[in-house]
Parts: sequence; structure tokens; C-alpha cells
Amino acid sequence: MPELKRSQIRAIEEAMGYPRGYGYVLDFSDRTLEEFFDEEFGVEIFASENKINGGSKRNCLTTFLVQADSHLALRVLRALWDRREGLLESAPSSEEAAAARTKSPAFQDVISSLQGDPAPLTTAGVEAFAKDRTLEELVADIERTLAANKPEVAIDHLHTYCMKKFAHLLEVRGETCEKDEPLHSRFGRYRKCLEAEQDLHEFTTRALKTFISLLDSFNDLRNNHSLAHDNQLLAPMEARFIFSSISSILVLLRALEAGRYGE
Repeated sequence: MPELKRSQIRAIEEAMGYPRGYGYVLDFSDRTLEEFFDEEFGVEIFASENKINGGSKRNCLTTFLVQADSHLALRVLRALWDRREGLLESAPSSEEAAAARTKSPAFQDVISSLQGDPAPLTTAGVEAFAKDRTLEELVADIERTLAANKPEVAIDHLHTYCMKKFAHLLEVRGETCEKDEPLHSRFGRYRKCLEAEQDLHEFTTRALKTFISLLDSFNDLRNNHSLAHDNQLLAPMEARFIFSSISSILVLLRALEAGRYGE
């Protein structure tokens, strides 16, 4: 969620006061604001969680913004900016519009501050692929850690998840894994199975081969830069990139596995 300062919330509230006055949200009525959020963002703006600071349009908007992830908050503010600009252009010479334009720079600054925030990470490639309590706990812990925006903390359990995932994919093909067989070795054997089973494009086969070295490096990250041991953790931005990279591998493999069964 965006860490909006009180001054930024005030800038949003003041910018939204045109043309109906402070406390309103642009020219929206309750009905049209509800429709706007539902149609544009799939958000119920007057939901109970957005009314904890009051049920007015202004309060629901600002409460929503401080609870939403930065990516969604930025989308909403950009849409509101565009609507506000349209209203200002329709009354170019009015005193009210001139006064409102003095509030525009502060509102733009809020948008600019959110543009530097990365989109939230997802667990698209992480799923409970078998009935296994340990696996279910791993998936739940990874989801909780990402929800707290701490990808550097998720690295250890993501590695464990991958170890279980590739062991499972080999086992369903009748191959066994030794407990101490490293991650990249498991994936290397699985890759050979995939290439024997499916007519993959050359780009995909090259990518799969490249993944072996990435997963070998992932072993080092887990051992020397995660909470698996008393390590110095990765910087959050680098951890985000690594998590996204490993997740992209898992998403691809999920699609290839679905194709194997014609799903």
C-alpha cells in the first residue's frame, strides 16, 4: 500500500474539491462515484472497509487510497486527474478554475511519488500442486510474506517450494530424487523429460537450458543471502527481481504441464 503522508492526503482532498467544494470528489454524486470505481477498477468504493474514517465520498476515497497497493492507487489518481483536467478545461476563465489550478502541482507531486513504486509481486507461479501439509504451509507463508512486501524474506521458502515442485514433476514421470540432489540438477533432469515429451520451439528450449544456471545461482542465494542461515539479506529491489524471475519460470512450466495433458 502507498505510504501517503498527511500532506499528500490533504493535497488529494483539496484537488478533488473542484468544482463542488472541499469535502467532495470532483463532480461525482454518490451514485456516479460508485459506478466509476466499479466500472473502471472493479472496486466497491463505499465498502465497509473504506468507511472506517467516515462514509463521505472524500473519506472513502482517501481511506481506499492508503489501503490499496501503489499500482492501483496510481491508476485511480491518474483517472481522477484526467477527469479533473476535463472539468477545468470546460471553464478556462472562471475564478474557481483558476484557484483550482493552484492545487494542481501538489496533486501531480503525489502521482509522481507513486510512479516510482513497483507493481506488486504476485504468487502466480506458486500453488499447492499436491495434498501436502508442508507444501500448503510453504505456499501460505510465501503469500503472507509478499503481502507484507518482503520478497527478501520469501527467498528461502521459494527455494524450498521449487525443490518440492521439481521432485514432484519428476516423480509423476517415474523418476526419484535424492534428498540432497540440488535444485538445478532436479530441474536439468526435468527439462530433458519436457523436451522428450513436447515439440518445443527453439527459443523455449534455449530458455529452459538457461534456467539451469539461474537455478544453480538460486542455490547460492538461498544458502548465503536468505534466512536459511545467519546471512545478510538481499536488498528489497534485487529480491523483487529474483522472485519475479523464478516465478516466471514456474508460470511457464505450469503452462507446459497443462499442454502435456491437453488442458
